[in-house]
Amino acid sequence: MTNTPGQPEDFEFPGEFVPSPRSKDCDKHAGGWGKPMTDFEYIWYGNKSEDDYPDDACDPYYHKSAQIDNLQVNATCGKASVTNFVGATVTISGLCAAGSFSSQSKLFDIPHPSKKDKRLRHGCLEGPELGVYVRGHLKDTNVIELPDYWSDLVDPESITVSLTQIGSSQDLIVDSIDWGRQVKVRSGNGTNINCYYIVNAMRKDIPVLEVEVDA
Repeated sequence: MTNTPGQPEDFEFPGEFVPSPRSKDCDKHAGGWGKPMTDFEYIWYGNKSEDDYPDDACDPYYHKSAQIDNLQVNATCGKASVTNFVGATVTISGLCAAGSFSSQSKLFDIPHPSKKDKRLRHGCLEGPELGVYVRGHLKDTNVIELPDYWSDLVDPESITVSLTQIGSSQDLIVDSIDWGRQVKVRSGNGTNINCYYIVNAMRKDIPVLEVEVDA
């Protein structure tokens, strides 16, 4: 007797033909295999462009939103115009480039330089502006030379100067701030100048920070 389709070869009676399912399976199945992608694209399940994708196939998936318990970035984090970490503590080792970066708190976390099995964590100082600073020691001269790029980076009207006298009272006065390039200091009582300085300014190459925004 000839076996019918679907009947095992060692069976002596006709088997029932069971057709394969004709409906397409559009359920998402686990990934994690295939060829690694090296360019910055959305993650999606598929290997055809939209124009070449079969009309009768299931729509592919791509990750517009994702939940990840642990993320390790070995090289470049990204070049987005805005990188937001909302309600999270974030540790990034290496380069993370972004037009702006926001989080509820900003820390640096490094191996402790002098205590084994410890790490050193510092928090970033916050303020209502996007500012830069330079600091240093001024001695036997009355001119603080500001970085040459400051003329294109900062608003010269925003420059402020703090002076800390060393050794004796010198009655230090900021005499002038010339074109955002130099700060001239003088002693009101005629003594030699010996002080620490810190110069702050607000960046002009980016929009002014909007401090209070709608939720």
